[in-house]
Order: sequence, then C-alpha cells, then structure tokens
Amino acid sequence: MDPIKKALPLLEEFKTFAFKGNVVELAVGVIIGGAFGKIVDSLVKHIIMPVIAVILPGQQGYLGWKLILAGKEIPYGLFLGEVVNFLLVAAAVFFFIVKFLGWIMKLKEEDAIAPPPPPPLTKDQELLGEIRDLLKSR
Repeated sequence: MDPIKKALPLLEEFKTFAFKGNVVELAVGVIIGGAFGKIVDSLVKHIIMPVIAVILPGQQGYLGWKLILAGKEIPYGLFLGEVVNFLLVAAAVFFFIVKFLGWIMKLKEEDAIAPPPPPPLTKDQELLGEIRDLLKSR
C-alpha cells in the first residue's frame, strides 16, 4: 500500500484528537498554570523568603543557609524555599479548585434540584383536563 495513503488517515485521526475541545482547553490550562507557577515562585523567592531571612538572619539570607557534612555543602535554604513555593501553589489550587469551584458547582446543583414551578394552565388546558377526567370516569 502507498505510504501516503497510510499517512492520510493517521493525519486525520491526529487532527481530530489534537483539535478536540478538551485537548485545547488542557493546553490553555497548562500554559496558565505555568504562568501562575512563575508568579508564585517569584512571590516566594523575592518577598516571602527574604522576609523569613530577616527574621532568621544569615550571611545571604535563606540562600546562605547551608549544612556542611563531611566537607560537602547541603543548601537546605534553597530546599526550604521550594517547599514554601510548593505549599503556596498547593494552597492556591486547593482554594480555587476545591473551595471556589466546589461552591459554584453546589450552587448549580441547588438550581438543578429546585426547578421553577410550571406556568399556570390556560383556560383551554383546564377544559381539556376536565374532558379527560369525564372520559376516564365513564
């Protein structure tokens, strides 16, 4: 079989997969998540950890926090910065996804549970109902 004829259905299948709504939405989410991660990383490195370094002084702030074991340096200050970074991202995701979106979903469920009452019957509908009831009783 011709390789081009084999490739065209594969290309069509890929195009269908790649341009589905879910894949595009996922890509947008990953890009926004990456940008959000950079913002939180900057917050931790440039604001939170320097404030912590003022409270617990060292030579270079938290960057200088090192443990020396057998002549090897272990930069635990950098690790603590990454832990704080992770905790802030996890907290933001928790509050946004679990609390905020959960609250919105709960509101939508409450709206779905209590449908609006049906409109009142017109005079024609009332008469048709009476005729139906009379026919049933015979």
